Amino acid sequence: MTISLNLRAQAELLRRKRGKQRTPYDNFKDKYRLDPKGFVKDCFKWDPDEGPTFYQEEILDELMQYKRIAIRGPHGLGKTALASWIILWFCLTRDDEEKRDFKAPATASNWRQLSKYLFPEVHKWIRRLDWKKIGRPPFKKKVELMELSLKLSTGEAFCLASKQPAALEGVHANSVLYVLDESKAIQDGIWNSVEGAFSTGNKGDDEVFVLAISTPGPQMGRFYDIHSKKPGLQNWHTKHVTMADAQRAGQMDPQWAEECAALWGRNSSTYKNKVLGEFAADDSTGVIPFSWVALANQRWELLRDELDDFGPVETLGVDVAGATEGSDSTVLAPMHKNFVIGDVQVYAEGNIDTATMEVAGYVKGFVDVNPAAIPIIDVIGIGTGVADRLSEMEYSIRRFIASEKTDSLDDSGKFGFFNKRSASWWRMREMLNPESGVNVALPPIADLIQELTVPKWSMQSGARYKVEGKNDIRKRLGRSTDTADAVILALTGLEFTDPDTWEVETANLEELMRRLKADGAISNSGAV
Repeated sequence: MTISLNLRAQAELLRRKRGKQRTPYDNFKDKYRLDPKGFVKDCFKWDPDEGPTFYQEEILDELMQYKRIAIRGPHGLGKTALASWIILWFCLTRDDEEKRDFKAPATASNWRQLSKYLFPEVHKWIRRLDWKKIGRPPFKKKVELMELSLKLSTGEAFCLASKQPAALEGVHANSVLYVLDESKAIQDGIWNSVEGAFSTGNKGDDEVFVLAISTPGPQMGRFYDIHSKKPGLQNWHTKHVTMADAQRAGQMDPQWAEECAALWGRNSSTYKNKVLGEFAADDSTGVIPFSWVALANQRWELLRDELDDFGPVETLGVDVAGATEGSDSTVLAPMHKNFVIGDVQVYAEGNIDTATMEVAGYVKGFVDVNPAAIPIIDVIGIGTGVADRLSEMEYSIRRFIASEKTDSLDDSGKFGFFNKRSASWWRMREMLNPESGVNVALPPIADLIQELTVPKWSMQSGARYKVEGKNDIRKRLGRSTDTADAVILALTGLEFTDPDTWEVETANLEELMRRLKADGAISNSGAV
C-alpha cells in the first residue's frame, strides 16, 4: 500500500512538472482568442445560406484592431446578434485561463433592452454553438447559464442597469469586455466609467474591449460626440452601416425603406434614424425639437422598467376622427400622474353616422375603469356630439376649441398666441424643454415622434405665435397629427378649458354646427 501511494505521488508530481495536459478546449481557445470573425464563422451551426454579413465581419476584425468601437446604423442591421456573438466569443476564449480572470458587463439605455432582447439573443445563439469544435460540454443551465448571465470557471458575462455607473467602475479583471447596447441614450456617467477602465487596461497581458452599438438618435449625447470625433474622443473607432450596406447584405427590404419614406417622409428624423442610420438635427423652424422628444422617450422607457404601473390616470386627451377636416383617426391618450403618457389607443375613422356614439362609448369605457380621469375633447365637428353625449350621461368633461382665442402668454411673458391650438402646442414645447424641470415622459411611438416634430411655427403681428394648422401639415406629412393632438390635450388641456357647463337638448349635427359658428369656433365654411 505504501509503495502504491508513493508511486501515485510521484506520478502526480511528474504530471505537474510536465504541465497540464492540453485539451480540445485549450486548442479551441488558442485558435480563436484573437479571431472573433473566425469564431463566428466556424463555431455556430449555420444553414447553407446563412452567415455573418460583410459589415459584421468587418466589425469583428476591427474590434480586435481598435479595442473600442462605436457602430451606428439603421434598424434591422443585426446589432443584437452581433453583440451576442462577441459576448460568447469573449467568454469562451478567455475561460479557464490559469491566473487570469475575465468580466463582460452589458448595459443599455433601459433594462428591457437587456432582459427582453440582448440576453434572449445570447441564449438563442448558445443553442446554435458547435460544441464539438469548441471542445467542451454545453453550458450547464442554472449553474453556468442563467437568464441574464453566463458564469464560467474564471469569469462571467452579466447585465448592469444603466443607472449604476458606480457598479461599472467596480469591474476589474485581466480581460474586460463592455457591451453598450442602444448606446445613443446611455448617460455620461456610464461612458465615464468605461473610459476609466482604459487607464490601466491594454497594458501587459491585460485587455479591455468596448462595443457601443445603436441606431442613431438626435445630435446630442456621448454616442453622437464619439461619431462626431469631438476632442478627447478621437481614440474611438467609429463605423456607419448605411442603408445601402444593409440592403446589399439582405438585412433591409428596399420596399420597406420606400414604405417608411412614404409613411414618415425622407426628411423626417424618424426616417433618418431608422432607415438611413443617421443622426437627425433639430429643425429650427419646428415647434418641438426632436432632441427634446427623444429625452422624453428615454424617461418613459426608464419609468416603464422601474415601475409596476404609471399610477392613476389624471386626464384623457381625445382627438376625434372627423372632428376637423383632415383628421384620420380617433385617438385616446391618457396622462398619468407626473406627466407620464400611458397606453395610447388609436381607432380608425368609422361611419360618420355612428361615429358620435362609437367614440362616446370608447371614452365612457375608459373613464368607467379610470374614474378619476378627466376627458378633454376636441369639440370641433363630431367631437361636439361626443362631448354632448357624455354630458348627457353625466360624465365630467372638458371641451377644447382649437380656434378659440386666448389671453395666455408664453413662459417669457412677452408673446401671446394666435389661438388655443397654437397655445397648447407651444405649452407642450415649454414642458418638453430640458430646462423646464417638468420631465414629461412620452412613449416611443414612431407616429407620435414624427407628428410632434413636423409642425412649424411663425410669428404674427401683435407678437403672437402661430402653429401650423392641421390641413397644411397633412399636405406635407400625408396624414393628420391626431396622436400628437390627443397627447397635447392630455398634457395641456386643463389650462385651456373650463369645467363643462353646456346643456344640450339635441344631438342634431346641423344645430351643433350652427352653435359653433355663432360662438366663432369655426368659420362659415366649416374650417377651424
